Formats: sequence, structure tokens, C-alpha cells
Amino acid sequence: MKYDYLIVGSGLFGSIFAYEANKRGNKCLVIEKRNHIGGNIYTENIEGINVHKYGAHIFHTSNKEVWEYINQFAEFNRYTNSPIARYKDEVYNMPFNMNTFNKLWGVFTPDEAKKKIKEELREVNIDKPKNLEEQAIKLVGKTIYEKLVKGYTEKQWGMKATELPPFIIKRLPVRFIYDNNYFNDIYQGIPIGGYTRNYRENASRN
Repeated sequence: MKYDYLIVGSGLFGSIFAYEANKRGNKCLVIEKRNHIGGNIYTENIEGINVHKYGAHIFHTSNKEVWEYINQFAEFNRYTNSPIARYKDEVYNMPFNMNTFNKLWGVFTPDEAKKKIKEELREVNIDKPKNLEEQAIKLVGKTIYEKLVKGYTEKQWGMKATELPPFIIKRLPVRFIYDNNYFNDIYQGIPIGGYTRNYRENASRN
């Protein structure tokens, strides 16, 4: 049998591409090395809880057209990602924002927080970061790195922060506002029932 497209991977991109190509009269073959569909957004129901097997995936966008498009496949809840970090007996807001800086240093304004970070940077004198540790310190200072970045990062990667490349930490949000929302996007949510259930429902209809 001949196909117009060979699509490798049945994740979000592969699935949407196959769906749209099929609507336009194209024949698609989707191949997947895993034993399930959905790629990294695969969810499985465990005792009534939709578990994201490969880590939490929150759909977020500021594009209204994209949001309306994805909602044709599933009903999304209104989930705002506002994580916290625990250091010993202390709890801090993530991503790093003015609530975090206030609790750490007692500062109240963005200028005060930036001044505190600059003071810590002068002590370490890092020009061009050679590893994740140096990059993190350059971004948020030594105090935040040692309390809220080092332990979590080394546990996650199974390596010392000094052995990890600097680019990994560059995407870490640092905000000088009192807002605990991890993402800046207008539209955010997770499909009610999980991503996988809706993939299966739509696959059975096509």
C-alpha cells in the first residue's frame, strides 16, 4: 500500500499532522517505537488518577486560534502551574519571582532584588559560564542556586551541576513581579481525562 506521508512518532505533532493530512485526502502511515500512542504526553489511569508517564505536560499558548483548535479534541480544565520548592523546612515559590526574593532577602521591589543578585554575582565573578552551576549562579545568584537549584538539578540528572552544560538552565524563568504563574501564556490547561483517552476516542472515530 502506498502512503503520501510517513510520520515517525505518534506524539502531539505527529498525531496532529496525520489528522490534518488525512482531512486533505492524504494517506498517512504513523510508526511508533513505544508500545503506546501519544509520545511524551501519554497518560495512563492508575487507580482513578491520570498519571503523565513522562512528566507533567500542560498545554499552554497565547494564540487563541491554536487554543480553539486543540479544544475540538478534548475539554480542557483551567490549570495554572504554580509550583513550590521546599528547602529543609522552608517553602518558596517557583518560578523565582518577587515572592521568592522577599522571603529569601526581605526585599520588596524589583530594583532591590536585582541589586541583591548583583551583589552575589560580584562575589563569584563569573563572566562566561562553563557549566550549569555557573550559569545558574549568574542568573539568580548563589543563595537561590544553593537552596533551590543545586539539589533538585543533581537529583534529576544524576550528575553534579558542575558536570552539566550551561544551556540546560537558561530556560529557567526569573520574574521580578509578584506572580506565581509558571507560564506567561493566556490559555493553559490539561485535558479532562488525560491526553491518551482523547487520542483513543478520536482515533476510533477516524
